[in-house]
Amino acid sequence: MNAVIDTNAAAANDLPLTGHLIGGRPVTDAHRLQEVWNPSIGEVGSRVAIAGKATVEAAIAAAQAAFPAWRATPPAKRARVMFRFRDLLEQNADRICELIGREHGKIAHDAAGELQRGIENVEFACAAPQLLKSEYSRNVGPGIDSWSEFQPLGVVAGITPFNFPAMVPLWMFPLAIVCGNTFVLKPSERDPGAALYVAELLHEAGLPPGVLNVVNGDKEAVDTLLTDPRVQAVSFVGSTPIAEYVYATATAHGKRCQALGGAKNHAIVMPDADLDNAVSSLIGAAFGSSGERCMALSVAVAVGEDTGDRLVAALAKAMETLKVGAFDDGSNDFGPVITPQHRDKVVGFIDSAQRQGARIVVDGRGPKVDGCAHGFYVGGTLIDGVRPDMDSYRSEIFGPVLQVMRVGTMQEAMDLIDAHEYGNGTCIYTRDGEAARYFSDHIKVGMVGINVPLPVPVAYHSFGGWKRSLFGDLSAYGPDGVRFYTRRKTITQRWPSAGVREGSQFSMPAFG
Repeated sequence: MNAVIDTNAAAANDLPLTGHLIGGRPVTDAHRLQEVWNPSIGEVGSRVAIAGKATVEAAIAAAQAAFPAWRATPPAKRARVMFRFRDLLEQNADRICELIGREHGKIAHDAAGELQRGIENVEFACAAPQLLKSEYSRNVGPGIDSWSEFQPLGVVAGITPFNFPAMVPLWMFPLAIVCGNTFVLKPSERDPGAALYVAELLHEAGLPPGVLNVVNGDKEAVDTLLTDPRVQAVSFVGSTPIAEYVYATATAHGKRCQALGGAKNHAIVMPDADLDNAVSSLIGAAFGSSGERCMALSVAVAVGEDTGDRLVAALAKAMETLKVGAFDDGSNDFGPVITPQHRDKVVGFIDSAQRQGARIVVDGRGPKVDGCAHGFYVGGTLIDGVRPDMDSYRSEIFGPVLQVMRVGTMQEAMDLIDAHEYGNGTCIYTRDGEAARYFSDHIKVGMVGINVPLPVPVAYHSFGGWKRSLFGDLSAYGPDGVRFYTRRKTITQRWPSAGVREGSQFSMPAFG
């Protein structure tokens, strides 16, 4: 199978077509085609088949048909498929990273980092026999044993964003599948190639047809997954307004749902911070992947005017060497944003900050990139004097923009963070252990770093924010992921002695 499938419709336009994967077979059904851009050069690179309701329902039906046999497959055999899948991901890493770069614009070294974090989740899923071990208690009462099992849900679905086209799907379907579920993935239609290719590698590793299905689509496809009664659970990552819609719709239709939304991640810089290291890590955390990360550090909160002055001067100096450009030049620090519309949105936030009184220290609007005049670029931008009432502060910019705010105390900084509607990630730069402990204990944010700018948990912990950054009770991957994709069933068993007749008992039984 090939991740990009040529059809007559595509050939007529001299563009490759990305289709679907249903029941282990490539499918090109589409009620329309949509262009997929190469954002580095600002040209259409391929087209994607947008699935209508009938195509999505066919994928759900394939998953439902595959579920009984897959559920009955021992966890150790499911894990062996994941072991082979892991090897294939590593062997084909260059191809996956090329697809990410060509459709998303992510520089090759950043794409490789994304893929590695995804592979770590596959490695966690390889532990299925251990993860699914039951809890057993013998003799909870006279001759009575009790145990809990973790059973699969059935057909589950994942809806993933454009900014991590390989990693976020790998947060979802490997763990769901080793737990015994079957899966329908709807990746972003803006950069669908990597997700489809990764799914094909899983089939090459020995996954039975129908256990994982991929459909490309838009709101119609999403709504079909959210309302179809055969789908038992939905995982989502994206913006907060859409996360809220997905959660409300899915739960209204009786489904379990985890919906991860947006973020406004702050870094507190204390007066005693190691400023050189803080600046170095802030630069990477703010501008890596063009700021198109839900964990991007987009606000630096300086405690004290002197700290703010030194921080802004050091950031501006460090940004002089930032290099933005095409995905296939490894010397670039970051690439374009995903679409021209998104570029204009990011620039609009910079414009609004300037109109509302902030100071543009480093201006990334309209950068010149040799050989890529039509690419969707925004250069690294540094804004000082940002206030909580500014549009650029209240909203998630999702671009290479770092804003600086100034406060008098650490508590003021924490109050600022706690007051924001998002609570995804945050960090503090300090040498003071007492301050760091107080911060981590009391800040109202789900993921916290101490001198760590991107506190993204490793695969055997779980990922998720607080407040309007997460809708649902369970976070993504790790232990929460196992609980999300399984149902607990508790069984209490007794075998009476032969020939012994027992009388009826009308009081509530008490064992032990």
